Amino acid sequence: MPKATETRFDLANRLFFRLYQCANMLHKTGSRAVEDEGLTTQQWAVLGALSREAARGGMGVGELARYLMVSRQNLSGLLGRMERDGHLRIGPGGRDRRARMVTMTDSGRQVWQVRAQPKIRAYYAQVLADFSVNDLTHTLHYLLTILQNMEKLDAGQAQADPPASR
Repeated sequence: MPKATETRFDLANRLFFRLYQCANMLHKTGSRAVEDEGLTTQQWAVLGALSREAARGGMGVGELARYLMVSRQNLSGLLGRMERDGHLRIGPGGRDRRARMVTMTDSGRQVWQVRAQPKIRAYYAQVLADFSVNDLTHTLHYLLTILQNMEKLDAGQAQADPPASR
C-alpha cells in the first residue's frame, strides 16, 4: 500500500475514533449538564428540534426521526417518555389521521427555554472555550461535509472508490 494511502487511512481511523469518543462524551457530559431538568442529550435534541421556527406547528414522527437521523423505533420510546413527563404532546396530524404529530407543550417549552437553555449555554462555553469563531466555522464546515458524505453513503449514492485526496 502506498505511504500516502496508509497515512490517509491512519488519519481517518484516528478522526473517526475521536468522533466516536466525542459522541460518547457529549452524551455523558451533556446529559449531566441538563440532568437536574430531567433531560438527557437525546431529549435535549428533540426539544431543540421542536423549538425551531420551522417546527412551530410540530413535526411528524417520521420527519423528526429524519431530522435527528435516528430510527423511528429508537425515537418512539424517547417520545413516549417525554410525553409521560409532560414535555411533548403526540397526537393525530393533519389530514392523515394515522400520522402522529409531535408538539412541545407549554411545560416542555418552559423546561427548554427557561431551565435548560442557560445550562446548555454554559456547557457550550466550557466545551468550546478554546475555539475562536473562525475555528467553530471551520469545524462546522468539516462536520457538515462528513455528514453529507455519510448521507450519500447511506442512500447508496457514494462512489465505489473514494477520492484519494482533496
